[in-house]
Amino acid sequence: MKVAVAAAGISSFALLYAPQPVLPQLAAQYHLDPGAASLAISVATGALAIAVLPIAALSEIVGRRPVILTSVIAAAVLGLLLPLAPSYGVLLVLRALQGAAIAGFPGVAAAYLVEKLGKTGVAAAVGAMIAGNSVGGMLGRLSAGFSAEALGYHGALIVVAGVGTLFTVLTVLTLPRSRRAAREPKPAIREQLRGVLVGVGAALGKPVLLAQYVVGLLAMGSFVAMYNAAGFRLTGAPLDLSPAIASLVFLAYAMGSVSSATVGKLVGRFGRLRTAVCALLVTVLGILLTLPDSLVLVVLGFLVLTGGFFAAHAVANSWTAAEAPEGARGQASGTYTLTYYLGSSVGGTVGSIVYAHAGWGWLVAATSCWLLIAVVAVTFTARRGSTPFRTVPAAG
Repeated sequence: MKVAVAAAGISSFALLYAPQPVLPQLAAQYHLDPGAASLAISVATGALAIAVLPIAALSEIVGRRPVILTSVIAAAVLGLLLPLAPSYGVLLVLRALQGAAIAGFPGVAAAYLVEKLGKTGVAAAVGAMIAGNSVGGMLGRLSAGFSAEALGYHGALIVVAGVGTLFTVLTVLTLPRSRRAAREPKPAIREQLRGVLVGVGAALGKPVLLAQYVVGLLAMGSFVAMYNAAGFRLTGAPLDLSPAIASLVFLAYAMGSVSSATVGKLVGRFGRLRTAVCALLVTVLGILLTLPDSLVLVVLGFLVLTGGFFAAHAVANSWTAAEAPEGARGQASGTYTLTYYLGSSVGGTVGSIVYAHAGWGWLVAATSCWLLIAVVAVTFTARRGSTPFRTVPAAG
């Protein structure tokens, strides 16, 4: 099962963020500013955010496994079509469709893992899944970045589409059936729809869940905003790196794999609140380190902010899955994913606009403020006793 969800994560996130390292080339090709070029990312993540709740609701009716498989297959097919786009407008349409297709994996994967493993094992399992996601994001970005210099952005997208297709095949071959699908009889469609609506209300009714949605929104917005602007900063004055060398910054995603895979142990020892707050503050520290015009500090900053972000995301994601009311896991997981990718879409574009018009310093200020708001939100709900301080045992 771990192989299957890791492969699905690699495929989905390699495809989702493939255009990010080639945004400067897209901007040059179509005479765009950084804000307009960032739409190649934002339309996909925005469509993902819009689609995730309906798809999560659908998973309550047809099962998690069929939704996950349909998601990765459709995303791979659209990835193969993407390099054929004759214009930037058509490329954006295909990216939106691809984002909607990808929504089926992150929108229901956590709920699928809870059904397979139970609440006690979900933090470690979600951490492993997110580690796979970060590997996919890194692999897709590095493949695109290195390919673009020799093949152009069209060739880069072809390479990433091939990578995504390979891992999609692995997912199809290894993904187990969910426990619920095998053991529970299906109620009538009307009863299922009524249950879905009740589940949506339950997913929005717990303060501790609302706090996780805020964390997903603001942390992801900050993270994508920084990486959207990274290529422009690294290839521009005074750093002046080549596109291939600049894409090496995405090796920082390795820190995300490490932090998300080990976060279960930290949660078990220190509790969700302390782990989440520390992870968010580490992310702020990493962002601040990128302020000077020093390549060493910029790279170090991306390493730190990436590790902090993925740890915060793993805590919030597993917190959501564990605290979701029975019968509303899909809706709660879907709501978290909606806010997470809404943050990617809106925050990524807003951050790119801030960078284009005000510079890197103002981007650092904006993203740091977003993360501090997330710290306040999660601390406020936990201190009010919305959830036990420690509820997840150590992983492993």
